[in-house]
Amino acid sequence: MKKFLEEFKAFALKGNVMDMAIGVIIGAAFGNIVTAFTEDFINPLIACIGGAEFGGRIEIGDTGQYLNWGHFITAIINFLIMAFCIFLMMKGVNKLLSIGKKKDEEAPKAPPEPTKEEVLLTEIRDLLKEKK
Repeated sequence: MKKFLEEFKAFALKGNVMDMAIGVIIGAAFGNIVTAFTEDFINPLIACIGGAEFGGRIEIGDTGQYLNWGHFITAIINFLIMAFCIFLMMKGVNKLLSIGKKKDEEAPKAPPEPTKEEVLLTEIRDLLKEKK
């Protein structure tokens, strides 16, 4: 049992697991921010433009059951905002990671080797210098 607990401790305190846990917590908090933004700003703007109640629902017959289409559209908008933000963050991270690589690629390359004609002309030039 002691070895099991030591293995679990080593696993739980690994950098990758801790990074993932932090990412999940921040992602949940960010999701709440996006939800609040959508419900408090985006939905009222859409309702003003369209003149309809955005958080609407439709009753299905006389059963007392409802289709909450407003909540569904809100979830779609939340997803699109989250996906766009994640796309922008990943684009930024990739840009930061590629900065160092571009500097390595831009390093001056060795001059190309002379062609056979250039080598032959150089030899002729050297021979002419020796004759003088």
